[in-house]
Amino acid sequence: MGKVSPHVMVVSLAIVYIYFSTIFVSLNQWFGLRSSPGIINTVVFTAVAIMCICSYLVAMSTDPGRVPPSFAPDIEDSDHPIHEIKRKGGDLRYCKKCRLYKPPRSHHCRICKRCVLRMDHHCVWMNNCVGHANYKFFFVFVVYALLACIYSLVLLLGSLTVDTQESERPYRSVHIISGLLLIPLSMALGVFLGWHTYLTFQNKTTIEYYEGVRAMLVAEQGGNVYSHPYDLGVYENLITVLGPNILCWLCPESSYIGSGLRFRTAYDPHSTKTTTS
Repeated sequence: MGKVSPHVMVVSLAIVYIYFSTIFVSLNQWFGLRSSPGIINTVVFTAVAIMCICSYLVAMSTDPGRVPPSFAPDIEDSDHPIHEIKRKGGDLRYCKKCRLYKPPRSHHCRICKRCVLRMDHHCVWMNNCVGHANYKFFFVFVVYALLACIYSLVLLLGSLTVDTQESERPYRSVHIISGLLLIPLSMALGVFLGWHTYLTFQNKTTIEYYEGVRAMLVAEQGGNVYSHPYDLGVYENLITVLGPNILCWLCPESSYIGSGLRFRTAYDPHSTKTTTS
């Protein structure tokens, strides 16, 4: 992770603005902070906000995974027969910039200037890559961010149904700014969460999705059918990404499986769909 970037500052300011405008304007106008509904909604919304902030901080501060200098692919390992090769030449994947062999699913990030294990993408809003060790934190952050935006939007709409006094009319500018921020943000986060849910169901990264599209086209031209080698079934894919304990799937805690240097595939001779490695 690098230094604090302008994108991170924008996200931080947006979180602060949405929280305080929701509690002290929308919620206060609709229910009043001292009423029972006001207290309950304040506690619930604050809990969602805390989970959102915690998952964001953890995703931003967690190293997504580095390739050890000593890593070398073992082509004679019968337990892991799948080795990724270059699309041209058929050689094992080697990063000339890092001067290291690339483990399966790893890619070089030109912004971080190093290879990242199970790289999904580089997120400018976190100033960090999203990879093997922090993908779950990133996913959980998007979930709570969407919940917070929808929750805030509902409270905003509710507050607009209440007749305001002359002294409260200055809050209309807060309502307008909140609406202009929450509506597009909720739509964008909804699309983003849907996209990464789809990827998680198939145990793919964003990079692997686009590589798979190209591989599928090449396979169809040759009369073959392309199959993503890391797709173990929906449930196994979920526990591979979110962890084996379903009760902790939406908790910003570390539960990723393995070192990130090797991954189970549908072709492993000892792989089953009821066990994890």
